[in-house]
Amino acid sequence: MKGMTPDLHQAARTADPLADSTVDDLMGRLPLQTALLRLGQASRLMAAWQSNRDLDPTRWNTRDIDAEVLAAMSAYVKAASALPDWADPELMEAAESVFMAHGPLSCALLFCASLPACYQMPQLAEVLHLSGQLEQHTEHRIRQTAAMIFPVMMKGGLRSADGGGLAQVLKVRLIHATIRHLIVHRQADEADALKDERHRAWCRHAWDSERLGVPCSQLELAFTLLTFHCVFLRALRTLGLGLSRREEHAYLHAWNVVGHVLGVDERLMAHDMDTALQLLERLGGVQVDLAGTRDPRPALGSALVGALSRSIAIPVVRHLPVPMIERLLGRAAARRIGVGPQAGLATRAVFAAAMAITGGIDRVGRWFSPGFSITRMFTRVIGYHMLTRFLLDQTRPLALPEGLLNQMHDTVGDWHTDRQAPGWINRLEDRLTTSGHWLATGPAQGGRA
Repeated sequence: MKGMTPDLHQAARTADPLADSTVDDLMGRLPLQTALLRLGQASRLMAAWQSNRDLDPTRWNTRDIDAEVLAAMSAYVKAASALPDWADPELMEAAESVFMAHGPLSCALLFCASLPACYQMPQLAEVLHLSGQLEQHTEHRIRQTAAMIFPVMMKGGLRSADGGGLAQVLKVRLIHATIRHLIVHRQADEADALKDERHRAWCRHAWDSERLGVPCSQLELAFTLLTFHCVFLRALRTLGLGLSRREEHAYLHAWNVVGHVLGVDERLMAHDMDTALQLLERLGGVQVDLAGTRDPRPALGSALVGALSRSIAIPVVRHLPVPMIERLLGRAAARRIGVGPQAGLATRAVFAAAMAITGGIDRVGRWFSPGFSITRMFTRVIGYHMLTRFLLDQTRPLALPEGLLNQMHDTVGDWHTDRQAPGWINRLEDRLTTSGHWLATGPAQGGRA
């Protein structure tokens, strides 16, 4: 890590000065309805950020935008959009290649490892619980996460003017600051006039800063960043699909660049897997006292499992995400977030047998073909069905600019063939997914499972 790790309890009470200052300039101590009108103007500006090129204020449509709003947003973009001087384009490009090579598998691990890992931290789970996005709108939250990850990891997402990753991350950063403002600085008596149910929930909640720290704190941001790279890479290792040391380093590096743009303190970043695993354990160990209060984690984990299970139609294997999460996070960690009771003996038996058989076949097969992996194929199949359910349903497209959405569909469509696998494995995979490009035309399309 760069420099000495800061005190983690202090990190839990530290937010994001740049984004917070921007939201304060937008909303300040104005009456809430007036503040939200100004926030709406800022949102209109952000909606026009179709690509990284559109971060240039000279390209913005400033009609009906207050001068104060325009000044605040221009200053924010100028300060936040520069990549760190340590960003390495070659490593970032290598990370993009890793994501592309492991496409559907990457998505399966995002849903079954990275997202549930976020819920292990009670204070982070409390923020998610407040928004209602995982208990009432679980799929919406999953899709929002994908709407940031795809633009970041697609070719040139952070490096190119045509990419969209930088623009998407800057939107997310400002959303975090807005949530923080509504939770901490607004009063419950202001909530009733609000139309958005999440805004009402944030305003009404009496946030306990002494116990929980600040919402979306540096601690939570750094932990979430680790779930996107360290937990993902650890999951690959757990499945016997680990990357080379250089590939792991490149993936960590690219996501640390994302962390910089997201406002994460560089002292809370790890640049190799050994350090990342240690930091993950250390940050995850900063737990708040839940005595006498409701633990928000089980409801969130249960809601996530429900959403993932609905993406698989075959009854016996519908709850495969449960033993998968247990394997990737550990059974004790899964239990703490409410994952486990949903799967019966039949599902667990199928999963255990599949892991044992495919693991054994893989070990033998790799003597003859280094890229051989039945485990990889089955994980890709799970990823396909989740992609189809959450990302490729054209009746409810992701909230992404049209150009980025088309690029994402083209990217996913090209994942129909696993170039690391022999032809017969691809043919078997087709029988468990669909033949040809992985393109959805509506909610009914989703392969045979």
